[in-house]
Amino acid sequence: MDGDTLLSIGELARRTGLTVRTIRFYSDRGIVAPTDRSPAGYRRYHPDAVERLRLVRTLRDLDVDLPTVRRVVDRELTLPEVAATHAEALAVRIRVLRLRQAVLTVVAEHGLTAEETDLMHTLTQLSEDERGRLTEDFLDAVFGGAGELPVFAAARRSLTPEIPDSPGAEQVRAWAEWAGLAADPDFRASMRRTVEDHTAELARRGNTAGPRRDVVAVVRERAAPALAAGVDPASHRADAVVAAVAAHHARTLGRADGPEVRRLLLDRLERAGDPRRDRYAQLLAVINGWPAPESLAPVLDWAARAVRARTEP
Repeated sequence: MDGDTLLSIGELARRTGLTVRTIRFYSDRGIVAPTDRSPAGYRRYHPDAVERLRLVRTLRDLDVDLPTVRRVVDRELTLPEVAATHAEALAVRIRVLRLRQAVLTVVAEHGLTAEETDLMHTLTQLSEDERGRLTEDFLDAVFGGAGELPVFAAARRSLTPEIPDSPGAEQVRAWAEWAGLAADPDFRASMRRTVEDHTAELARRGNTAGPRRDVVAVVRERAAPALAAGVDPASHRADAVVAAVAAHHARTLGRADGPEVRRLLLDRLERAGDPRRDRYAQLLAVINGWPAPESLAPVLDWAARAVRARTEP
């Protein structure tokens, strides 16, 4: 090749906007190798090195690592392949930065302690897979093998938090609180007892039996009007409500109404009225962007007091 067509490293720097030192660095690593050397030993480059270096500069500006840059300029990798890989990596970094921003916003607005801040930061650093495993661990503890039954599929989905890629500060705070609640062994046991109750009911009726209203739905229907009317749960005016709810529960258990059925009913109502369940539903709504759920705590508390007044001596 005619030596007059070759470019000096200084001319290459002028055309690309890169420093001589940077070009020499890329040259030493074989990314943009010199075509020849002058009699004095100076590097000389083919004119196509200009476009090669511009491509290198663009890729480096996009944080593409040097080994990958070399594979691209040597045409071992195509630009679309590299772009797809790095776009995905960049998306992950953006999600992490948004989570960090949300954590800092919560700290600034709510004055969290160092321990609370550390917990939130740790939780938001979890990968999507790690968050999924945390959720699955809780749901598996609650549903066990029953989670494979079609009848529980919707219930399992309804208890699943799905924090978005770009959460708001309140969603991050709710996620951190949710994680703490989901890890509570006593709360898990309480939720598991409810699933076991439903599983036992299905076994008595046969898994193919049609749906039947849960006792909580019956309580809401029967007790809500009484609560709204200011009926004292210990008064005779509550007798009909308790009788109707107890009769429904007795049928569910396949037994006759009596002291033992009402004791089991009271246990069921107290577990259903656990304030942690209400809080779980509230947190889930914030995380998933759902409408705020109706609180059944007042109705369940009224019903539990009404049953207790007729059960305990």
